Amino acid sequence: MRYTLSLVMIALWAAPLTQTPKSNSPEQELMKVENDWKQAVVKRDGPALRRLYADEYISTDTEGMVWNKTEDVEIDTTGVSRLTAYNLDDVKIRFYGDVAVVTGRSTSKGTLFGRAASAQSRFTDIFVNRDGRWQCVATQATPIIRQ
Repeated sequence: MRYTLSLVMIALWAAPLTQTPKSNSPEQELMKVENDWKQAVVKRDGPALRRLYADEYISTDTEGMVWNKTEDVEIDTTGVSRLTAYNLDDVKIRFYGDVAVVTGRSTSKGTLFGRAASAQSRFTDIFVNRDGRWQCVATQATPIIRQ
């Protein structure tokens, strides 16, 4: 089951933001961080992910499994899922001083164990601005169940 959700988590981290921010705004800066995160996951770029994730980073996946920074980088760089398509919508960014909360909906398609897979979920990413750069301290995903 661990690998089943890595596709969903990749989609959450890898999806591009669809809103157009104002030039040089804090929103634009954070959107760039989210997009850089996407590229790092798609490219399986471990060093970029280690820079993005704070040392105390925690990821809670759609099955309720909790992963730390080292475990999550390993899943993103060597896991059995691959992201091939994604869409992020209903994105909201809220700032609280040096803390930012990003919420939204992610729809993803890719492969899991070589088979086609898709997922839709709601997510929350929490960032802290340290030494002039945003780092993710926590991410959480909740599956959207089709009825």
